[in-house]
Amino acid sequence: MNDQALIVALTGAGISAESGLRTFRDSDGLWEGYNVEEVATPFAWQRDQKLVQDFYNQRRRDIQAAQPNKAHLLLAELEKHYRVQIVTQNIDDLHERAGSSSVLHLHGEIFKMRSDKKPHDDRFALDIRGDLAAQTPAEDGGYLRPHIVWFHESVPAILSAEALMESADIFILVGTSLAVYPAAGLIHSVPDTTPKYIIDKVIPKLGALQNVHTLEQTATEGMIAVAALLNAKK
Repeated sequence: MNDQALIVALTGAGISAESGLRTFRDSDGLWEGYNVEEVATPFAWQRDQKLVQDFYNQRRRDIQAAQPNKAHLLLAELEKHYRVQIVTQNIDDLHERAGSSSVLHLHGEIFKMRSDKKPHDDRFALDIRGDLAAQTPAEDGGYLRPHIVWFHESVPAILSAEALMESADIFILVGTSLAVYPAAGLIHSVPDTTPKYIIDKVIPKLGALQNVHTLEQTATEGMIAVAALLNAKK
């Protein structure tokens, strides 16, 4: 720990979209042609493991083929002058590949798996890079599933994320519509005195937040502006 200011950045699908990764909100509730209830809920898993595994196998391939974009890289480069903590709603590893050293994944990670008998706890997560077949047995008698927080499941990392928001000296929101809870409520844990830079093509409703600077731009455009401003202060 040092005396540098702490930047906490909350990122969403909009930052990864610029690397070619789509979100279900881009296409009328469909995610790459699938209804999320078919592939991203515990009920979907109980109903059709093969469909769910096939869906995440393809997402894994898509993410491995994608590359970090300028917005990812600029967030990582801020570590030259600041302590930077990324809190992301994304399941990809683009922040890590861009060079960010501290990333909290609210909704899990695509390159991890666990038994469906285990809770969403990183202590039980196993690494995976290739495909998973349906009904791949786990050591505890369950089946291996993606280490992803699905819709209708709790978000265990939310308390850790709230604590990070409360400690932020500078807050940056990049590419999220603040539509998915509980992640959408995190911004309200940021202190009133903390400067808040909100970057999105459509600025979400922010309520009575104070000390807010909005940039209605793409993730890359907004991060270029914010990075220049912050680096000029060093």
